[in-house]
Amino acid sequence: MPAWAENIFRNLAVTLFLGFSLAGSAGAQTSDLVSNNALRVCADPANYPMSAKDETGFENKLAEFVAAKLDLPVQYTWYPMATGFIRNTLMAKQCDVIMGYAQGHELVLNTNHYFTSVYTLIVPQDSDLAAVQSLADPALKDRRLGVVAGTPPAAHLARNGLIGKSKGYNLVVDRRHQSPANDMLDDLAAGEIDGAVLWGPLGGPLVKADYPDFKVIPLVKEELPPRLFYRITMGVRIGEKVWQRQLNSLIRRNQDEINALLAEAGVPLVTDLGTEVMEISN
Repeated sequence: MPAWAENIFRNLAVTLFLGFSLAGSAGAQTSDLVSNNALRVCADPANYPMSAKDETGFENKLAEFVAAKLDLPVQYTWYPMATGFIRNTLMAKQCDVIMGYAQGHELVLNTNHYFTSVYTLIVPQDSDLAAVQSLADPALKDRRLGVVAGTPPAAHLARNGLIGKSKGYNLVVDRRHQSPANDMLDDLAAGEIDGAVLWGPLGGPLVKADYPDFKVIPLVKEELPPRLFYRITMGVRIGEKVWQRQLNSLIRRNQDEINALLAEAGVPLVTDLGTEVMEISN
């Protein structure tokens, strides 16, 4: 074999060897980090209407939907959504995806967002507050509103002079024993407060399921910070780009069905910039 041909053959062999080695390493890494046998979901067992151990939450139904598209069963790692949740579930490789996580959180690698929602004002349908669309509305003056302490709407209540009469509910609780959202809606039903300010994916489904006489008003008219709308993604481990891209593709191809699933649950969906409510046909 001529020397020039031998050099070409040797270089080609080295290139092929490196290519196969890198491909093998990538495949091993993916299989080590993401189960090929189940959609392994990290979830709070007592975060209804989002997730629940009896799998009645809308995130449970979304997990079933995603798993069906992947032709896999769902397998849960249950852990309270509190300090240590990411460390003890996703980072410990006990599971591979969190179904609902706010876009931009530094502890996870976010997929593309699959919905955008907003905080809401919830009032009785026959209340004189049923036409309110903003926390700056003068009709709210001297009214007692419920709000979860430390959440963005509390800043709006303070700016509009409503915080003094508001009733605060704890932000960080063990949902197995306390439910601020349910407590707030029960207080509204009892007349102890005039309106409830709740994150839409909590308040909307609870009202649809248990409080049919209430009206859910998405707060899309607020113009001053802090913003009240958030884009929700699925969270995977940092560095797992292949898995992230697979989920991104699944979201993109099935967005209409995902929207219908969320709307059926009662989740208020808004446009990406949080300025308009989306009307979804079930």
